[in-house]
Amino acid sequence: MPQSLILSPTADPKRFRAPTGQILTPPADWDRLPPGDAGLTRRVKLAGPSWQVVEKRGNKTFSRGLWAPAVNIAAAQAALEQERSTPEYAKRRQADLRRREREQQVYVGEFALAVLQFLNFAPPYRRLALKLAEAVAAHATPVGSGTVARTERIPVEERAEAAVIAWMRHQTTAYDELKIARVKGLRHEVRRELAEISRELLDGHRDGVIHTAGECPLCRAMGM
Repeated sequence: MPQSLILSPTADPKRFRAPTGQILTPPADWDRLPPGDAGLTRRVKLAGPSWQVVEKRGNKTFSRGLWAPAVNIAAAQAALEQERSTPEYAKRRQADLRRREREQQVYVGEFALAVLQFLNFAPPYRRLALKLAEAVAAHATPVGSGTVARTERIPVEERAEAAVIAWMRHQTTAYDELKIARVKGLRHEVRRELAEISRELLDGHRDGVIHTAGECPLCRAMGM
């Protein structure tokens, strides 16, 4: 398979940093293929040498496109357009979409169940738990959302817990209104403290602590 280098962007849109620290400039006959079409990107990589530009921000990675000989990009685009114009491709595409929709529906249900099991609310708050599980699953599971629910690096039980805490951070705390100074580690510390508050709130519902809905930020957020 032709080699595809993975480079980091710089302030100059046509200069990139190699893992060794070397600054590279693409040849004059190369062009940039924007991200977004995995099939086209894969074909261009197979056609010859290429540079994949990737930007890291914290724990997230973002594609900034693929640089390759312009002739390879044009040839791959033409071949793919011809293939995608056939009735057979359209049928296959529709079948793939239906399969993905079914898989998404199954995952949403499984994730909502994992959330419900994590909540484990006492009987008086069972209806609240059902509504909360539905709300968290609807928010966290859309394809391409980039939320923790879409990662497969951790068990679904841990995804469910993280999704609940993230949802509560935005819905039951003042996090979105906070002005957090740009100090390294401070935002993480604020999130940790708010997570502890959210866990205490959840524990009260697990223990069946009786309260009026107006006193509970979770009940208010859920319109209970």
